[in-house]
Amino acid sequence: MGDSKVEFEPIGVVRTKLSNDAVRESWPNGVEAEIEVFGDCVEALDGIDGFSHLIVLFHMHETTEEQRKTVKARPRRFAKYGLRLEELPVVGVFCLDSPHRPSPIGLTIVRLLGRKGSILRVDGLDAFDSTPVLDIKAYTPDRCKTQLQLPSWYSRLSSYLQGH
Repeated sequence: MGDSKVEFEPIGVVRTKLSNDAVRESWPNGVEAEIEVFGDCVEALDGIDGFSHLIVLFHMHETTEEQRKTVKARPRRFAKYGLRLEELPVVGVFCLDSPHRPSPIGLTIVRLLGRKGSILRVDGLDAFDSTPVLDIKAYTPDRCKTQLQLPSWYSRLSSYLQGH
């Protein structure tokens, strides 16, 4: 990896009473949780009420240095639907949602259930309790992409899921 470092100050933190295992097992639906937005950033929430969905960027803070060396992996989440690991292709982690990656930044689109001051109640989040939140963006129609092309390995796995 390059020599330059990038540092971010979290704008908030995830709050959930669920265990890390419960959050891991929630894929693909995610969990209901709260995002507590810190101090000066609370004003940045003005106008957010009324959006149905938000994009949440967060730092996967429990990813170890060893896991950050991972550049290829199998899409293991598909194994919970009956596929054996050896049936899953080995692909680059930039094709996957794996937390094992060189730069452990998570991105999730969540449903905004409500706001009370500095607290956002959301559903569909796949981040652990105490996860640092880096940014929040409104999910708007111009972000919705409809004519997607997918590699054959992904289409094959997706079609398997639709049959189960």
